[in-house]
Amino acid sequence: MAKAAKKAAVKKTVSKPKAAPKKTKRKANPALLKPVTPSAVLAEVIGPKPAPRGQIVKRIWEYIRKQGLQDAVDRRMINADEKLKKLFGGKSAVSMFELTRHISKHVE
Repeated sequence: MAKAAKKAAVKKTVSKPKAAPKKTKRKANPALLKPVTPSAVLAEVIGPKPAPRGQIVKRIWEYIRKQGLQDAVDRRMINADEKLKKLFGGKSAVSMFELTRHISKHVE
């Protein structure tokens, strides 16, 4: 019985929730903002002007949507036309996850 009395006397302390650290605005990697020059094959699709990598990918997606090249059944797949087939190394279809890998071979 003495143990039961001691347990009842133990006071539980409630800890206050810790304040979340202040979030700072995320900075973009300067290497990704640096303009790169597209190769002749890539320039056929997006134009010859140097642009940051993010803008190049954005322009390619604009081209894909404008031409209706995204597969209707499997939206992750991109069906290549003649211009994109050169860019994709001869493949007739690539996954959207492979897109940046193929683009990186055509920038300087």
